Amino acid sequence: MNLETVFSIANTLVLPQWLLMIFVPNWSWTQKLAKSYIIPILLALMYVYYILTGLEDMDFRAFSTLAGVKQLFTIERGVLAGWIHYLCFDLFVGTWIFKDSLERGANKIVVGVCLFFCFMLGPIGFLLYLMKRKFI
Repeated sequence: MNLETVFSIANTLVLPQWLLMIFVPNWSWTQKLAKSYIIPILLALMYVYYILTGLEDMDFRAFSTLAGVKQLFTIERGVLAGWIHYLCFDLFVGTWIFKDSLERGANKIVVGVCLFFCFMLGPIGFLLYLMKRKFI
């Protein structure tokens, strides 16, 4: 399959769960989807495939320097794998935020803002939620 198509599929795959967690957190299907971790699992499987099929192009010692990582991201499969990695882990963290906020009975609007930032800027949304959790 064409790498651009895989990129589009991966991007599209995460959207429903993010939108459901942000806009309809109390819907039973949203909660079932979050409990299943099915989308992060699918992304993880995609990631494994692109890492395993691209091993001949990867020098894992490159992860020890910024220049090495920069070089890895000149390989198209490496960029795709890296993007899938981001999508998977951001969604995993967002799902944790979502589930933790339900257990705590957190304000849905504040959590929605945190989830939006987690979706768009990963660690910023995570930090916002941790600050909300600690101080609000």
